Amino acid sequence: MPLALLALAVGAFGIGTTEFVIMGLLPEVADDLNVSIPTAGHLVSAYALGVVIGAPLLAAVTARLSRRTVLIGLMALFVAGNALSALAANYDYLLVARFLSGLPHGAFFGVGAVVATTMVAPERKARSVSLMFLGLTVANIVGVPAATLMGQHLGWRATFLGVSVIGLAAIASLALLIPHDHAHAPAVGLRREMAALKSLPVWLALGTTVAGFGALFSAYSYITPMLTDAAGFADGSVTLLLALFGVGATAGNLVGGRLADHSLRGTLFGGLVSLGAVLALFPLLMTTEWSAALSVVLLGVAAFVTGSPLQLMVMEKAAAGPSLASSANQAAFNLANAGGAWIGGLALAAGFGATSPALAGAVLAVLGLGVAATAWSVDRRRGVSGSGRERLVAAHVPDQSPALHH
Repeated sequence: MPLALLALAVGAFGIGTTEFVIMGLLPEVADDLNVSIPTAGHLVSAYALGVVIGAPLLAAVTARLSRRTVLIGLMALFVAGNALSALAANYDYLLVARFLSGLPHGAFFGVGAVVATTMVAPERKARSVSLMFLGLTVANIVGVPAATLMGQHLGWRATFLGVSVIGLAAIASLALLIPHDHAHAPAVGLRREMAALKSLPVWLALGTTVAGFGALFSAYSYITPMLTDAAGFADGSVTLLLALFGVGATAGNLVGGRLADHSLRGTLFGGLVSLGAVLALFPLLMTTEWSAALSVVLLGVAAFVTGSPLQLMVMEKAAAGPSLASSANQAAFNLANAGGAWIGGLALAAGFGATSPALAGAVLAVLGLGVAATAWSVDRRRGVSGSGRERLVAAHVPDQSPALHH
């Protein structure tokens, strides 16, 4: 695998850290800025809104720029957003800064995934995407706990300054390691990128992402009350258990990337079935501490097995213009975050019990499987008979960009 994937992983590590660390620092931020914790929670929503808006927008406006330049520019915007967060004079300024920090998130992963797949042989595409996403999952094991600890001892502003430093390291890595083959503007252009989004298979792939990862976030958004109220863990144990989720997510991401290179659709179907099964078993698994801890790991594994296949599926369905569709898939991940949390909250508010969000997630996983099956049926009618043939065809669709042919 090319060393340049390390540069993408460093950027992903910084993005993953800043996305999730705010959740652990809400009390410190609320106290320092004299707002309530629920009000401070809007900072999470502001970041997510930035991702949803920024992913397709920035991918579209940078369609004629070289992908190497785009990645460096997106990371520069990331650094600026986090530095402004550290320097925010009041809550309103911090809210805007968090929105700005979220803008480059989706476009970075979207364009980064395209770059990653063009640096490897066709049979290693999924693994290249999973190695970029490795930075995101490792952030949940190392970056978020370390940044939270920094914020609790040195102040929350120090955390965002630290994340800005990670962003600067990512810029240096991108400049040094991304091949100069990517320093030329792709000839695809905005019109080809937009045309790729008109495809029904692309929208079915995006719908699978929303439903599949909505299943994860329906449960994960309420994992703390499940662990404390249902499994009986003390509040102080939750941080360690969430790190176990990061371990599971990292393992699932690596396994999913390797399996998807052999069977993209088979890995996607298997991951969604596994995710639905794990979520359906949550009421049973949350009855003892050891099985609850196991369920957190299994949830991470099952969910992130589908991460790379979903990203690659969207890119291959939009092979003639993958950057915009790939970035749109990142917006779909964040819509899944918001929608899944909302659906899980409805189940909880209806009084169905602490583990009811997981059961709602199991239903969403089945829905995702149904959308994926519909996409498979559409492909069969269009003459794409299997993942192997599909991968071969997608791998040889010309990019129309001489810079990307090695």
